[in-house]
Amino acid sequence: MNHQSVISIRNLDHYFGKGNLRKQVLSEINLELYKGEIVILTGPSGSGKTTLLTLMGGLRSAQFGSLQILQQEIVGANKQTLTQLRKQIGYIFQAHNLLTFLTAKENVRMSLELHDEYLAQDMDAKAISMLEAVGLGNRADYYPENLSGGQKQRVAIARALISHPKIVLADEPTAALDSKSGRDAVEIMQRLAQEQGCTILLVTHDNRILDIANRILYMEDGRIVSQSDSVAA
Repeated sequence: MNHQSVISIRNLDHYFGKGNLRKQVLSEINLELYKGEIVILTGPSGSGKTTLLTLMGGLRSAQFGSLQILQQEIVGANKQTLTQLRKQIGYIFQAHNLLTFLTAKENVRMSLELHDEYLAQDMDAKAISMLEAVGLGNRADYYPENLSGGQKQRVAIARALISHPKIVLADEPTAALDSKSGRDAVEIMQRLAQEQGCTILLVTHDNRILDIANRILYMEDGRIVSQSDSVAA
């Protein structure tokens, strides 16, 4: 594995609320994520996993400590910096967040339209080829209402990965899926990430998929309390 750091976190603290209502949700987070690795973040509900994920994704501003994404400091960063950074990150959520009035192909293509370098290319062809990579080439013109849960999640994976992001952040991507669809979804992510050399961070409670990780991090009460290598044999 390449030991080039893509996310570097030092002494990160985070609070919700102000004054007497201020509550610390992350404490003393220290973490490195490296190019091309798959890391699973697990732990009880309310332990701060999703908050940490949204900070790593530039979806909310980090407050105290240091959080560098692709060598760019996020603590104190302005909106413009965060916007530019978000273009290099793919997001996959539990609710696939597909736009219901767009076909599978249009949902995937929309992700390319955020990137100037793709505008002159055949974006339809790229979107179809990405859908083929996730096994949905024959569903390109289907609307989300005509796709199963597993198929919708695969469209969301295609959308997240089509612009070759350097980092993919996934929050409970298998929670709404049966075990086979969930396993298929994460194996597709794993394969595409290896092909593209991107780093994946998965927040999950799903013990069935822990073996795809290179490392597993456990969070409790806003802290990373332990980490282990994959449970794979």
